[in-house]
Amino acid sequence: MISEFRKGARCDARVASWFASVKDEQLYLSVLTLGEIRRGAEKLRRRDVRSADALDRWLVDVERAFVGRILPVDSDVAGEWGRMGALRTAPVVDSLLAATAKANELTLVTRNVRDVEGLEAKILDPFAAVKPAKGR
Repeated sequence: MISEFRKGARCDARVASWFASVKDEQLYLSVLTLGEIRRGAEKLRRRDVRSADALDRWLVDVERAFVGRILPVDSDVAGEWGRMGALRTAPVVDSLLAATAKANELTLVTRNVRDVEGLEAKILDPFAAVKPAKGR
């Protein structure tokens, strides 16, 4: 979800509205999200160094903005992930994100609801919110 905010004025209105309704101290990131952003930058670097460098700078800004609110994959998360794996098969990173949310009593904010449904984690998809009417 964090990558949607990077779009600035092009950010989906529903996501922007949700983001504006939440206090910074209520937002957390998983170390896995940082890894996904890094992977994206490295893949991009193969064809567009300038854009990859911009993504690198943004990642540094994100890490600074979330100091003290970056969640690890620890033994509690691993335990939740193991329990979730017994419920159904799900992509590893997505299920680890769900396990991180559950272990920390948080809500996973994602557009990718399909891959984490049924894992017993609280999920929110801001893209699914009602779009504001035009002209408002």
